Amino acid sequence: MKRLLTAVVLIPTVTYVVLWAPFWLFIAVLITVALLCYYEYTGIAEGYGFGRLSPLGYGAGVLILVWQAESWPLVTVVALVAMAAAMRADNLSKSLPRAALLLMGVVYVFGCWKAALELRQYHSHHWLMYALLLNWAGDSGAYYIGRKFGKHKLAPRVSPMKSWEGAAASVVTSMLIGGLYLVRFIPGMSLLAAFGLTAVANMAGQLGDLAESAMKRGASVKDSSGILPGHGGLLDRVDSTLFTLPVIYIWVKLMA
Repeated sequence: MKRLLTAVVLIPTVTYVVLWAPFWLFIAVLITVALLCYYEYTGIAEGYGFGRLSPLGYGAGVLILVWQAESWPLVTVVALVAMAAAMRADNLSKSLPRAALLLMGVVYVFGCWKAALELRQYHSHHWLMYALLLNWAGDSGAYYIGRKFGKHKLAPRVSPMKSWEGAAASVVTSMLIGGLYLVRFIPGMSLLAAFGLTAVANMAGQLGDLAESAMKRGASVKDSSGILPGHGGLLDRVDSTLFTLPVIYIWVKLMA
């Protein structure tokens, strides 16, 4: 019931912010979500025994989101500063892993949300809505079909509850709902292209889900937080989306 009630509140709110909210509200929500995701990421990273990551990651991440020029020079600077700051660690054997965890978190969280900003601002609000919708649909298909019919484990070491049947249901559900959404709202989108892109984006999202599960399992953490009743943490809810967004963004840029 908690899971359902959370979805009832979140889905209309997110839909409004993505499709109709003024830009200032959208960017405020996006920055807030990204900061919360990064906070949860640092909690997972702490489970690897390197302590809390430097606050540098928060500031660097927000800069990446609002930076109008190419981001790679900024990411390079963040890497160098993180390496220099890590020298202050009491145990120097952990300085380089701490710097690597910080940089990976900045790219993983803020770099992927940057793709969301670019899709909405420079292409179409519907591209971003599609990226979210295909994962909502895929997660629902995997949850209900996998729970009832799942027999063959997908990745038992990483996520014992996931099955190949659930994964297949996720792809099919995403293709039907996400693909048809694209055809309806993106001019010139063929059904074949919509289904093909959706299948690839969904598989990227499932990989993202497993990647976050692996991070949590390595850190002996069940959920990234308890901020969303019935769903765990915010990062638990968007782990698929973070992997999906760059795939869709690259496709849009190549096809533009």
